Amino acid sequence: MQFKTYTLDPFQEQAIEAIEQNFSVVVSAPTGSGKTLIADYIIEKHKNDPKRIVYTAPIKALSNQKYKDFCHEYGEAHVGLMTGDVVINPEAKVVIMTTEIYRNMAVSNDADLANIAYVIFDEVHYINDPERGYVWEESIIYSSEKIRFLCLSATIPNAAEFSRWIQAIKKHPVKTVVTEKRNVPLQHLFYDYELGITSLEKIKEACEVPSYHAVLGGGGRGRGRGKGQREKVPEPNHVDLILDLGAEKLPCFFFTFSRKDCQLKALELAKKNIFARDTKCVEYFVKKLEEAPSEINKLSSTRAIRETIAQGIAFHHAGLLPVIKEAVEELFAKGMIKVLYTTETFAVGINMPAKTVCFDNLRKYDGRSFRMLNTKEYFQIAGRAGRRGIDTIGHVVSMVYRPTFRYKELKDLTYKDVEPIQSQFRLSINTVLNLIELKTPAQIEKILRLSFFSYQKFGEKYDKIPTKLILARYDSIVRRLEKFGYSEKGTLTEKGKFAAKIFADEITTGEIFATDVWQSLDEYQILLVLACLVYEEREMHKFEKGFKDESLVKLHKVLHASDYLHMEKKFLSLDQMTVLIHPIYHGKTFFDVLELINLQEGDLIRIYMQILDRLGQVKKASTQHQLLNRITNCQGIIMKALEGIYLID
Repeated sequence: MQFKTYTLDPFQEQAIEAIEQNFSVVVSAPTGSGKTLIADYIIEKHKNDPKRIVYTAPIKALSNQKYKDFCHEYGEAHVGLMTGDVVINPEAKVVIMTTEIYRNMAVSNDADLANIAYVIFDEVHYINDPERGYVWEESIIYSSEKIRFLCLSATIPNAAEFSRWIQAIKKHPVKTVVTEKRNVPLQHLFYDYELGITSLEKIKEACEVPSYHAVLGGGGRGRGRGKGQREKVPEPNHVDLILDLGAEKLPCFFFTFSRKDCQLKALELAKKNIFARDTKCVEYFVKKLEEAPSEINKLSSTRAIRETIAQGIAFHHAGLLPVIKEAVEELFAKGMIKVLYTTETFAVGINMPAKTVCFDNLRKYDGRSFRMLNTKEYFQIAGRAGRRGIDTIGHVVSMVYRPTFRYKELKDLTYKDVEPIQSQFRLSINTVLNLIELKTPAQIEKILRLSFFSYQKFGEKYDKIPTKLILARYDSIVRRLEKFGYSEKGTLTEKGKFAAKIFADEITTGEIFATDVWQSLDEYQILLVLACLVYEEREMHKFEKGFKDESLVKLHKVLHASDYLHMEKKFLSLDQMTVLIHPIYHGKTFFDVLELINLQEGDLIRIYMQILDRLGQVKKASTQHQLLNRITNCQGIIMKALEGIYLID
């Protein structure tokens, strides 16, 4: 079968046949196998009818890339973008949005979803994410039964179970399409300080040599030790690995789980002068920054990348400014980057494969502890190796440190993706508020039975789960809402109706903006409380001394006077947050704030964008004219601070 200029693979044909029958489809296929071509088919199929298509993505970077791709393919007039902080053409035929945005619209029964043919969930295996997985689950549960889904995923072993769940709760056929074939097969290799690029078995053999510490005392690539001294086994070096790859295995993505490490490694490689200088690379980068504020050139990250880019070496992570990341992505797409040091966010959906993928380490810090990657994480990243139509094989090379070498662990990790998707369902306050507002008690109980969690635990008998078990968490949240006046006798109060349109810190936000507390707050104080709500404290964050003034003292008193707000632990950072808000409120710039903190510029942007998102939620939830004016003024202050460095529409 032909579609556009492509000859379709069998799995693509199977999915398209199901779409022609108006089925939902779950596609489980390796990264880089051409899953998004099926999404293109849906858009093409509906391009001349009144139906609309929603394309959801797990991260803003992927949403932004899809927006550019679809604009190029279908024209800007037919494509929209919604990411919380950026809204472009929301009435368009095809709207790309983050999954959170779609979930919020589905839960609140948004009228804009009335004419949707298909919702495309890209990277649907994110349902496994402990923090955000429930978003995908709720998106499916609360969607209209008329909507069909195209769920695209890297390999998931229990794809059929996931399809059966959707079919059971949405009452329409769901086709499961699975392929394990990659157009460009992967070769999994390892890098040892002595053996270089080699196989896992060869490293195992080397480690099993009797008295191998003594044998290697003065040989190989290791640094020898004198007699009687314990040899310290050297760690493998990324520069040596790049040298061993040679030009024939470049370009290369070098994944490391530390932003700081990305930058340091790029600089280290550049100092070796392995690659010839390319003035075109520098010229392109300089031209890209011409229209951006001149202060960007003074940032350490900008200076570092200008130092490395001349040799076709770059780094990419969430802490960089959008214009820097965009320049790197464009240079890589043009084939001008040889080695790109990057964090795992670059592995999600962004269509920029390389010839080789290298891992600095197969362990990462997940916010709680250091752990081994799971198979899904490994293959998601490894799948970026191998360019369809260019390469016959994709190379994946993981650096191995002998003292921590575990043969079976690495063998299992790199053999096959065996990680099933598991429900992460949890009831949020926002969900409960919207259930009370929009559903009857019988409908609420039915919906709560529909979770993937219930299905995985009870299978087809999910409707037989004891009511008490199903409603335990729900009833607990309802009691809390009743205690603080958000619900009364099974209906929402005015405060509750306000909070139903707020998607995080619902009660805290309601206690400020759905009571008369906001009347005591000016724009500066509103920005301060919202900064506290969005800020995620990190041990390594450092702030200059805050700005103490009468306005701050008054805000402390207002919060302390509230029975609920004085208990909110997030407001313990109030004095710190003055460092982020006071300068921009008084006309200083984004770059002035950077001088007062050690946060990376991308992280500061994220905080401001999250504040903008919360302001937008309050604006939609409130009908108080005076409050709306203050919110608009607050939005103006943030937008002014980000002027020229971030696209806001």
